Amino acid sequence: MKKQSNLSRLMGYAGGHKILTYLSWVLSVMSALLALVPFWYIWRIIHDILEVSPDFSQAGNVTSYGWSAVLFAVLSIVVYIAGLMCSHMSAFRVAANIRKELMRHITTLPLGVTEKYGSGNLRRIVNTSSAATETYLAHRLPDKAGAIATPIGLLVLLLAFDWRLGLLSLVPVVLGFLFMMGMTGKGMQEKMKEYQNALSEMSNEAVEYVRGVPVVKAFGQTIFSFKRFKGTIDNYEKWVIAYTKEMRLPMMCYTTAINGVFAFLIAGGILFTRGGVTNELLLNLIFYIVITPVIGTTLTKIMFMSEDAMIVGDALGRIDEVLNEKPLSESSVNNTPKDNGITLEHVSYSYDGEKNALNDVSLQVAPGQVIALVGASGGGKTTLANIVTRFFDPQKGRILIGNIDIRNIPKETLMNKVSFVFQNSRLIKASILENVRMAKPDASREEIAHALEAAQCLDIIEKLPNGIDTVVGTNGVYLSGGEQQRLAIARAILKNAPILILDEATAFADPDNEVRVQKALSALSKGKTVIMIAHRLSSIIGVDCIYVMQDGEIVESGTHNELIERNGIFARMWKNYSEAAEWKIAKEVTA
Repeated sequence: MKKQSNLSRLMGYAGGHKILTYLSWVLSVMSALLALVPFWYIWRIIHDILEVSPDFSQAGNVTSYGWSAVLFAVLSIVVYIAGLMCSHMSAFRVAANIRKELMRHITTLPLGVTEKYGSGNLRRIVNTSSAATETYLAHRLPDKAGAIATPIGLLVLLLAFDWRLGLLSLVPVVLGFLFMMGMTGKGMQEKMKEYQNALSEMSNEAVEYVRGVPVVKAFGQTIFSFKRFKGTIDNYEKWVIAYTKEMRLPMMCYTTAINGVFAFLIAGGILFTRGGVTNELLLNLIFYIVITPVIGTTLTKIMFMSEDAMIVGDALGRIDEVLNEKPLSESSVNNTPKDNGITLEHVSYSYDGEKNALNDVSLQVAPGQVIALVGASGGGKTTLANIVTRFFDPQKGRILIGNIDIRNIPKETLMNKVSFVFQNSRLIKASILENVRMAKPDASREEIAHALEAAQCLDIIEKLPNGIDTVVGTNGVYLSGGEQQRLAIARAILKNAPILILDEATAFADPDNEVRVQKALSALSKGKTVIMIAHRLSSIIGVDCIYVMQDGEIVESGTHNELIERNGIFARMWKNYSEAAEWKIAKEVTA
């Protein structure tokens, strides 16, 4: 199958607006040719003046020629603006459609894929890469059409009056073009890819570094945390310096060539005037000196357009990289689980293909049962919870809900079955009403108010200036971790799904908020199948079964009392937790 050109790809996103792109090219060509007409009138003005010299009053047509030159110059600008309006309308549509397609596709991807890219890199692909296509379509392509038409018109002008001077003018143009080809060839495409990689890596690290600034400052790790970010800056600097050195010589030659037209013309003028200076030769020499800057401008435009074409090629490559990521398979059969039981059969999953985050995990949760996952950080607890909600699929084994493989359950049906209270509450920049309503888009204000009350959020609402219509985040209010957690629980209460995943739901709560969060969780969990991830072991004493995870495996399971009696890993965890709960800060007593 023949690979589509970048332009064909972009036109595929334009829809009905592609005709505007083609129209902008036509208008740009017309503008370029109209812009050359004033030079003919300038030649006529110089011709008439030299003809009547030194009695310049006899040059009667100079004024009319001057106004004609102005008219065509203005007309060229108007046509060019009309072309830009057409190209911008099409470019905006293309960029918008690319962003929509990217965001639609990203939402279908497994969580592991989005984490692989990083939020900074994904943001750059969605925004910067699509913006590059917008600039290319809005400005560079119309200019390219004009830049192609300009040399054709210039060639006619250069050869029409004095073919000898015309050919002399073309020599540096050809040289400049050859140097330009060397700077924009296939080798440079690879260089551009390296540049974009270095820039992308630096951008991603910058986002992560800024996010971690509060923690970095709190723990005095500024130098160490900056080291990784600085590494990406150094890598970018190294690339830029190497690229600049490599481009130094060809760029110098190119600049010399396009600015050397005057030297060729003057040399030619000296050579051609050996037999005496004629008005015609003087006229043509002056004319060619006036028109030669257009040649340099045209070549520079072509060079920048070639560079932008490489940027767009790289941008589309990055866009394709994301779009080529495989989304989760969708079931064509509307399988509905008969109950809310959860079964994991020999489930294994790896983020990097080397080390397993889950290794041959099997467990069964009966409908209405409450289980807890405990263990050290990195043991696989969150991965297990994510895989049950099908944020990604396991490489081995399967997960069943109601004895149906979750890969055979339609996404909408599965999401209606499961609610998830994240460790990070993931509130968006919107009102509290809109944040909670995400769980049920058609919910009324009364339903949302009831959910907020059940989640122990009334004290939060009462202190806010606009109640449930108060915006959270930038230009709004900021809530504590415990308060955000309660709002996330309200969202889950409103959804009222029969299966509930709690990932460290009390992680950011202070003692007062923790009591409120626990009350909210109790209201939320009634009659539901619940999987809890907890570090605060006091919150899981009464659960039906506790699973202890270590290095992606279940190493112990049982009730709280059973695990204490075994005197294994959980017993040691409980002892350490109890000691920590009783620990107090005290001054050292000196004798």
